[in-house]
Amino acid sequence: MITIEKIDTTDRKKVNEFVQFQYDLYKGVPQYCPPFINDIKLMLNRKKHPFYEHSLADFFVARDSSGKMVGRIAAMENKPFNEYHKTKKCQFYLFDTVDDQEVANKLFEAAFAWAHEHGLNEFVGPKGFASFDGYGILVEGFEHHQMMTMMNYNFPYYAKLLENIGFEKEVDFVSCYIAKENFILPEKVKKVSEIAQKRGSFKVLNYSTKRELMKHAWDVGNAYNHTFVNNWEYYPLSKGEVKLLLDNLLVVANPKLIKLITHDDEIVGFLLAFPDITSALQRHGGKITPLALIDIALEMKKTKWVAVNGAGVLPKYHGLGGNAILYSEMEKTIKDFGFEHCEMTQVAETAEQMRKDLINLGGQPYKNHRIFHKSI
Repeated sequence: MITIEKIDTTDRKKVNEFVQFQYDLYKGVPQYCPPFINDIKLMLNRKKHPFYEHSLADFFVARDSSGKMVGRIAAMENKPFNEYHKTKKCQFYLFDTVDDQEVANKLFEAAFAWAHEHGLNEFVGPKGFASFDGYGILVEGFEHHQMMTMMNYNFPYYAKLLENIGFEKEVDFVSCYIAKENFILPEKVKKVSEIAQKRGSFKVLNYSTKRELMKHAWDVGNAYNHTFVNNWEYYPLSKGEVKLLLDNLLVVANPKLIKLITHDDEIVGFLLAFPDITSALQRHGGKITPLALIDIALEMKKTKWVAVNGAGVLPKYHGLGGNAILYSEMEKTIKDFGFEHCEMTQVAETAEQMRKDLINLGGQPYKNHRIFHKSI
């Protein structure tokens, strides 16, 4: 018999058990990258996570007849998202379970009831608490390693469990792989980029140190906040959420891989690229210790993989050379810093032009994360 328990987020023992479940479930899975434990705990901290400044969430666990935890889920009402899109959606996240349909059914029954209590009529997810939490259930590319904590990893049976409950696809986020030797930047694009910058209206801002980057940190956050206005996942971030985004960014950032694009000195685009530190994160199991920090720093220098998880130009500058500059800087990121492999992490299928451009540049879709939805 499966029972459901709503977690008291002020109970440290219950929070720790909720957080620990995924680490135990995926122990020994070579593709899985454990997130920082403190980052997951923060999601349950109503006093510190900026999500709770404007929105609501509750957490549920499933237990078998012996009392052992066998599944978990978070149900969330993101009020700014619903207000912006004129919807009444309930998001779910932190969904993890053993391969048991009854467990999944019970978890979602509890989450559906929570959504109804809050006047919501649609369920959608997985979609997290912040911009770098990652989207969707992995439905293709299980053999490839998870790109740090910028996306989710799950067992193949997750999609089946959701579909049996009546969930359907809402949108896919595809990640593309680009080998250094296969990155093709057409001469036409290079020329457009050069001409746009020679005219003087467009500039690329580069950074050498984190101190330099920090001076423009809020500009980076605001550019991120405004560049994706046409994307499915967009909603206007609060100041607290922008700060969290920046704090997360700076932990794994090589300042030389963060670039801003300006037009008449106004920031209109950016390229956020990160050395892949998955191997270091796997070695330390989500724990942040002095040894782990040293290992992460060393991994940043020796890795041959780079993740581009944030690339965009404000829509009105697409036809003026902004995108050409973006792709030109992407080529430099891959080829000038000794990387052999690049992943363009989670590009929404609604970003049609970006998806087409990546394929034209030599990108190969190799992972697919699916957002599911269900009317309730």
